[in-house]
Amino acid sequence: MATEITMPQLGESVTEGTITKWLVAPGDQVNKYDPIAEVMTDKVNAEVPSSYTGTINELIAEEDQTIEVGEVICTMNIEGGEAVESKEETGSPAVQQAESTDSGQPESSSSDTSSKKRYSPAVLRLAQENNIDLNQVEGSGRGGRITRKDLMAIIESGDVPGQDTGSASQKAPEAVKEAKPADMPLNGREQERTDVSKPSGGTTSGRAEEVPVSGVRKAIAQNMVKSKHEAPHAWMMIEVDVTDLVRFREKVKNEFQDNEGIKLTFLPFFMKAAIDALKKYPQVNAKWDGDKIIRYKDVHLSMAVATEEELFVPVIKHADEKNIKGLARELNDISRKVRSNSLKQEDMQGGTFTLNNTGSFGSVQSQPIINTPQAAILSVESIVKRPVVLENDAIAVRHMVNLCMSLDHRVLDGLICGKFMNHIKHSLENMNEKTVSIY
Repeated sequence: MATEITMPQLGESVTEGTITKWLVAPGDQVNKYDPIAEVMTDKVNAEVPSSYTGTINELIAEEDQTIEVGEVICTMNIEGGEAVESKEETGSPAVQQAESTDSGQPESSSSDTSSKKRYSPAVLRLAQENNIDLNQVEGSGRGGRITRKDLMAIIESGDVPGQDTGSASQKAPEAVKEAKPADMPLNGREQERTDVSKPSGGTTSGRAEEVPVSGVRKAIAQNMVKSKHEAPHAWMMIEVDVTDLVRFREKVKNEFQDNEGIKLTFLPFFMKAAIDALKKYPQVNAKWDGDKIIRYKDVHLSMAVATEEELFVPVIKHADEKNIKGLARELNDISRKVRSNSLKQEDMQGGTFTLNNTGSFGSVQSQPIINTPQAAILSVESIVKRPVVLENDAIAVRHMVNLCMSLDHRVLDGLICGKFMNHIKHSLENMNEKTVSIY
């Protein structure tokens, strides 16, 4: 009988993954440890290896479908009758079913529904935090299992079973049913934009289209909502005269590209200024951790990098130990990984502060959302030429840039953040060939 392969846990806090691409098809012969699928968790693609040698029998999960850890993604015919891993090794309810079958115990119809009572840590946590009676929830997972998506749909609808809300317990299952198609999107090869030119339910008129939500887009949405719900955002902006920096970079950029083979953009200079300020004010290089604040002694700089439809935040580890050349090279490397879709899980982990280059697409002011659990994020806007009144009341055309910072008000207050921003301003306004060393 075919053995069920489940979604592995690809990180300590990972509770689900999205199948972004199947690397095998039914009938394919695979060896143990061969990659069978690409899975996205936390906006990172990782390959899932086969646990056995055998033949792919059936692909249960569809491309772009989000699956909880421990849920079945495919089945395999195992070569040579390899033993199925024990429950202690996998913790997967699917493996328990495979064990009972291999040991000669016939499966009854109750075994398909027994998983309804098996709740993942994420489901239990959501149920406890929102006072949801799981006995009144209809699950959309395999065998009726309740998934995190089911509970999120109920919470967003406001009809929480188990709370004294009148007919809420009757409405909640309907909310779950309506959310089920979003939990089980179409196969990636079948996703098409649907023309919805006719009004539906009185909510839409005129021409429109339905665009299926990709796994990456879902992960971005979840992280942004989590950040806004958990972290009380405050915001400040400062303007900086970078005229000397513009002239200095213009003078050295061609020589740098000839020597290093990469372009010298403005961003490494802004990175350097931010890193120096983080070392001066470690209160900003921190995170909220429930009943305490964690302040980091090293700077691991998260860099927001966007493609046409996706956002990634790879991390430059020990950025405080690098000069302008080193930062430029690191920036070039992570940009190449994003473009080639070769980022790994470890490339995205461990960031302590985020820098966002919104100026690359012409923005002059923004309010970035904090990359939780970090305490702050800084956006570098476009450098623009405009008339400025100088200290002697003369008017001159200068190169100006806005720096915008969002902060977690649980961790930081305006005084420290103001000092932090002024330190960056002073550094940037005094960057020239006499004060800056590229190497």
